[in-house]
Amino acid sequence: MYVYIGGNRLPVAVAESAAAERLIDLLSQDDIIFTVNDYGGFEKVGYLGFELPRSDERISVEPGDVVLYQGNQISMFYAQSSWSYTRIGRVEGYSQSRLRTLLCAGSGEESVRLSLE
Repeated sequence: MYVYIGGNRLPVAVAESAAAERLIDLLSQDDIIFTVNDYGGFEKVGYLGFELPRSDERISVEPGDVVLYQGNQISMFYAQSSWSYTRIGRVEGYSQSRLRTLLCAGSGEESVRLSLE
């Protein structure tokens, strides 16, 4: 899976979860586009406009983690945090500093496209 944000294409290693499997099924039909905003100085988060299966657990997240929040929001982290989430995947291979840049940290509202291509 890929995340497109701010002109960047980020590969996501998909987690083993019902939410991730359902998301991949939906992406096999069409790309998903939604808007994200900065929250708390550690993530970009946005509403999907639909629900995915939840298997929330209290986890510590690291820069690069992509998670489902409250069943209908995607969060992409550029700093550490912890809360109850369902894992979707992880952007790997970038430093925290580079992820902040790639995820447009601090820029406010951004359009995101999830795609299999």
